[in-house]
Amino acid sequence: MESKWTVVIASSVIAFILKITGYIIPEKYLEKPTIKSITNYVPIVMLSALVVVQTFSQGQALVFDARVLGLVIALILLLFRAPFIVVVIAAATVSALFRYLFN
Repeated sequence: MESKWTVVIASSVIAFILKITGYIIPEKYLEKPTIKSITNYVPIVMLSALVVVQTFSQGQALVFDARVLGLVIALILLLFRAPFIVVVIAAATVSALFRYLFN
């Protein structure tokens, strides 16, 4: 079996084990305030990590290109509380224009 499939299967097993532990752990432990506060931040941290990896990497290299400019525009618009669809369209448009003009 290829090593890629081994990694896929191992990841699937790990994900299943993590998911099943949520049902096995007694509820009294999950209701603690510290656990609740930690689990509230997990999606934010995971999404932030995904955005950073997808923005600043290309293969194994660290890159700064049009994606960074799009992310900066998105952050600025989010600070001004722009609607999400406006943020996405503006970031994509700025990135595309930058690539078109400078590549």
